[in-house]
Amino acid sequence: MNEERREYLHGIISNLQEGPGCYQYLDNTGKIIYVGKAKNLKRRVNSYFNKDQKSPKTRILVSKIWDIKYVYVKTEQDALLMENNLIKRYKPRYNVLLKDDKSYPSICITKEEYPRIFKTRNIDRRGAVYYGPYSNVGALSMLLDLIKQIYPIRTCHFPITTEGIKGGKYKVCLEYHIKNCLAPCVGKQSKEEYNKNIDEIREILKGNVGEINRQLKAEMMRLASELRFEEAQIVKMKYDALENFKNKSEVVSQVLHNIDVYSIEDDQDSAYVNYLHITNGCINQAFTFEYKKRMDESPEDLLAMGILDMRERYKSKSKEIIIPFPIELELENVTFTIPQRGDKRTLLELSQNNVKQYKVDRLKQMEKLNPEQKAVRVMKELQDAMHLPKLPMRIECFDNSNISGTDAVAGCVVFDKTKPNKKEYRTYNIKTVEGPDDYASMKEVVRRRYSRILQENGQFPDLIITDGGKGQMEVVREVIDDELHLNIPIAGLAKDNHHRTNELLYGFPPIVIGIKTDSLSFKLLTHIQDEVHRFAIAFHRNKRSKRQVESELDKLPGIGPKTKEALLKHFKSVARIKNATEEEIISVVGKAKSKAVLSLKKEK
Repeated sequence: MNEERREYLHGIISNLQEGPGCYQYLDNTGKIIYVGKAKNLKRRVNSYFNKDQKSPKTRILVSKIWDIKYVYVKTEQDALLMENNLIKRYKPRYNVLLKDDKSYPSICITKEEYPRIFKTRNIDRRGAVYYGPYSNVGALSMLLDLIKQIYPIRTCHFPITTEGIKGGKYKVCLEYHIKNCLAPCVGKQSKEEYNKNIDEIREILKGNVGEINRQLKAEMMRLASELRFEEAQIVKMKYDALENFKNKSEVVSQVLHNIDVYSIEDDQDSAYVNYLHITNGCINQAFTFEYKKRMDESPEDLLAMGILDMRERYKSKSKEIIIPFPIELELENVTFTIPQRGDKRTLLELSQNNVKQYKVDRLKQMEKLNPEQKAVRVMKELQDAMHLPKLPMRIECFDNSNISGTDAVAGCVVFDKTKPNKKEYRTYNIKTVEGPDDYASMKEVVRRRYSRILQENGQFPDLIITDGGKGQMEVVREVIDDELHLNIPIAGLAKDNHHRTNELLYGFPPIVIGIKTDSLSFKLLTHIQDEVHRFAIAFHRNKRSKRQVESELDKLPGIGPKTKEALLKHFKSVARIKNATEEEIISVVGKAKSKAVLSLKKEK
């Protein structure tokens, strides 16, 4: 930012008052790029231009600011409402963005003389009323099926009018003959009766199932008292269907009525807000929506914005809102509650479970579309936990294997972007160490591994992991830091008394890094550990097996490599050779060499 622009902006800031207000940042074209609200306008705007500003996102925003506009208001609530409206109006680049919910369907009731009801994803409020959107398409379908079962509403697309009916413009269709419609198009159902059904459907969609059922029960009893039993039976079928639907709904307490519940989960890039609306103890609206973060918005600010968005979207008039933590938001005649126990706490926990599951589902969906995204997320977890200088794109892990020092070997496995790169796996025969000395063996292998990479200008790992604790880490450090003067982070995996990996060690002196054992990053570490253990043991077994085979067949006079290969190819093992008959051995090596092979049977 040049000095002239800096002086201009500081001139604006110096004239700001210390009171609630809403501010707008503009770029060099005069376009609004950010809208914010503040309890203390001067202090808040000034904070963006501090030299100690650590957030990279905020530094980028500040570099784009060429002008500042502001509006003073009476209360912080007014500032929040104004901010919300301006964001929706201008859609600034650096403000939090409510993701488009066009992918979620709603239930539409058209504004016609004989309204139609159907599912849609296209919203045009000029000619219809919409209920939703529904994030659970199954719940929407169940609701439409219930409506179709109880109310025979027309499904045709004709713009039916009273004049058209009187003029005989329409004819009955198949839906009438199969009793899915009462044919209002030809006057077989009156306009009053049809629209009475529509009014009842509206109440059901608002969640007032209990009120409709009370009306149906009263009508059923009236018809029965008038001995109109067939009509009473039709009403009873509606009543039973609604009662069954009500029983399937989540019921908390009949005392709770007209309450909104909100909860929030967020990560680095997004925030997820769950909304529940409670009527007569039943959850009749439930939706989780996603905000894409642009700056370092706090959960408190995002939740406040979410509450304003949802109350406007669903036209909620609830006098009580349940939330998980305090927020700086005041709404007229509305009480905010943070429950600690009881039915309201149960509702909050239900909302929290919903938003957590939604977050998991969204991440899984995104990872399916972009498999590398999961890998980056896991590597980012490791980087943040250990404060690594860069993402651990390449991880190498070592393990030793021997039996009382004999046939000592080691293995090195390589993981690129959290996936095993088996072409890069390496095995090592221990050459300079006598006896069972794991520390000396580890030093030899690490020295050979990275000395060669140095000589060949090969690729070094971003992280080295040892299958062991502090001792193994120290001998690796001695080679990497002291001998080869390399700068590679070193970690260790320690086991508990039950030989289960339970700790990640990092740093010198090593400290325990707090990673949850059920996290994806910890699962990656244990996968790497299991893989290097398997790889080293497999190599050790193979070497030991070869040595045992060689020690017995190589003693036999006149038996060369080709004959030995033919025997092992046919019999598979020395044990089977010893158990073979003379005829079987002759068939493989001939009579002349069979005597030498048969001597193995005598040794047995």
